[in-house]
Amino acid sequence: MNAPLKGVRVLDLSRLIPGPFCTLILSDLGASVDKLEDPHVGDYLRMFPPHKRGQAGRFNALNRDKRSLCLDLKKPEGRDALLRLARQYDVVVESFRPGVLDKLGVGFSSLAKENPRIIMLSISGYGQDGPLRDKAGHDLNYLALGGVLGLAGPPDRPPPTPAIQLADVAGGALFGAVGILAALYERERTGRGQQIDVSMCEGALAFVIPDLGNYDASGVPPKRGGEILNGGAACYGVYRTKDGRFLSVGALEPKFWAQFNQVIGRPVDHSELIGDDAAQARVRGEIQAILEGKTRDEWEAIFVGDVCVEPVLSTDELAAHPQHRARGMFFDLDGLQQTRTPFGSAEGHRAPPSLGGDGAAILKEAGFSDADIDRLHAGGVTK
Repeated sequence: MNAPLKGVRVLDLSRLIPGPFCTLILSDLGASVDKLEDPHVGDYLRMFPPHKRGQAGRFNALNRDKRSLCLDLKKPEGRDALLRLARQYDVVVESFRPGVLDKLGVGFSSLAKENPRIIMLSISGYGQDGPLRDKAGHDLNYLALGGVLGLAGPPDRPPPTPAIQLADVAGGALFGAVGILAALYERERTGRGQQIDVSMCEGALAFVIPDLGNYDASGVPPKRGGEILNGGAACYGVYRTKDGRFLSVGALEPKFWAQFNQVIGRPVDHSELIGDDAAQARVRGEIQAILEGKTRDEWEAIFVGDVCVEPVLSTDELAAHPQHRARGMFFDLDGLQQTRTPFGSAEGHRAPPSLGGDGAAILKEAGFSDADIDRLHAGGVTK
């Protein structure tokens, strides 16, 4: 895509993963993003090990192409500076607990008085209202309350902890980006901005919508680890190979099931695509015994064409895979390995910012004089 958000200015007040991931998406779509950070610690994500070039690896991954400004919003001068800055931006992204910015005097209503066209994305755990509005939580909690964990894993063991922050990234960042794009579109018609309320718990629950449809149709709740797509079917699962690595098998349709069995030298029986738990366990055991006869790489060379089998890659194997290399998913940025989003490119990027490193430039663009900036610095409002 050719930078469709070029000219859109985003001020990112958020920390950690959900908000910064959202603004990374917007940046890869062409928007310019400035981070507003606390002058004492900044984005907490900066501190988590491991570090490279003095900053956390996750921070470096999520904050390329952004600039950093520090303001202490607990001080009146910091509040006033943000209200003045708001006139220059199209979008503000924040992830404080509901009501925090209002108490500081820089909530949506205050910013909208300065700039009626401004759009604010508010990402929170449980939303801006409701009985859990003020409750603390993390990704795992949102997945639990949203029904995602309740579908995961074998029924005789606790649900596994997901490998990624699904509620943060998909429930918060992605739905947040969609909301911002819709608000920008509506602003073209109305001339006014709006506040977008994104609950990461609701974002997680939304991924259960297809299963809720089945529940409504059958009256039977989906079984944890017992449905076709969550571990209950032998044709759709993960299998260990001879070298202790793994293959993903997604041979759901009869033609793929037939091809898969032909490749591994097993008789084709289409009735095995469905069946009770005992039958699926038997088929799974037979497939596992066969796949353990060769290494993952040996099987990968055999499974060619439309078989719906792919190797389970570890993170250190991703950059070298021919598909990812051909699509330019990874690129070097001043010695930092970076990964583009599906909308981004590998060209024209700038390194992640140091804490407050662009503050003077950002303030000057907003009309602050050198004297104004010196006063903010002297008062400990900015770095």
